[in-house]
Amino acid sequence: MNFFNWLLTPFRWVMSFLMDMFHSLFSFLGLDPDSGWTWTLAIVLVTVTVRAALIPVFARQIRAQRAMQVVQPELRKLQQKYKGKRDQLSQQAMLAEQRALFKKHNTSMFASCMPLLIQMPFFFALFQVLNGSARAASDNDNIAALSAEKVRSFHDAKIFGARLSDTFVGTLGSDSPNVSVIIVAIVLILAMVGLMFYTQRQLMTKNMTPEAQQGQFARQQRMMLYFLPIVFGIGGINFPLGLLVYWTATNLWVLGQQMWVIKRNPTPGSLAEKELNIRRAARGLPPIGEKGKAVQEENTKTNQTHVRGQRVQPQRKNRKKRK
Repeated sequence: MNFFNWLLTPFRWVMSFLMDMFHSLFSFLGLDPDSGWTWTLAIVLVTVTVRAALIPVFARQIRAQRAMQVVQPELRKLQQKYKGKRDQLSQQAMLAEQRALFKKHNTSMFASCMPLLIQMPFFFALFQVLNGSARAASDNDNIAALSAEKVRSFHDAKIFGARLSDTFVGTLGSDSPNVSVIIVAIVLILAMVGLMFYTQRQLMTKNMTPEAQQGQFARQQRMMLYFLPIVFGIGGINFPLGLLVYWTATNLWVLGQQMWVIKRNPTPGSLAEKELNIRRAARGLPPIGEKGKAVQEENTKTNQTHVRGQRVQPQRKNRKKRK
């Protein structure tokens, strides 16, 4: 066992245990334990469990992204300060000031990648579990927490005539390609990369300030907009259909989670915040964010001016009672 496999061992046990637990739950509720739809529902619930556990990481990502948007004007000033200076001392000084700036705002250039990086061990562990089902089924062996019986059940489980353990590349390389596997794989790959692209594009167009849409941070976001869907689209042809189900469900969760944040708690100064204030105004509610602060400050000044402009009414002195 190499170091990478050894490192993924606890994650394989976690993912296989969750699959086994949810599969047993649906079987107990009366679903066919050997049906591909039972295993598909189990994989979807594994996705929900993993993503729910990552909610604190997602919240931290949101804070880091907003801090990164705040720091953009200062970062551009710093880059302008060292523009044209290519010597080693200047480059080191610029990097040191950048690190100090990121530390001050508690963010980094790679803050937006953290949820993806953290969930990658779970993804690779599930890939090993699902991809190893063919060998384990032929050897009558278990995979981590999945018994040999459960492994055989998953290996033969089908949706729309395609086994969840099959891959797009694997069926093309066989003597008799399964058309169902090809169609289901293409549909899932398109859904997976489409959801990923739309989620990132929504973040850039609606939940970023105009200042943040310029400079190095914006270039990083644009690179992720096209780079990640291409990588996962190419890699998807080697994924078992069960893993494509997991990743598609993951991207659907991320999209819904992001839409909720954009609608309820948008980035100050973004298009989403303006749309939220329009909806609040239609309901007779005060605006939020920087606009809300400006309105509140203006109302406070108006009230103070109104108070200062009022004529002071003379106070009537109590007359002494006549004896």
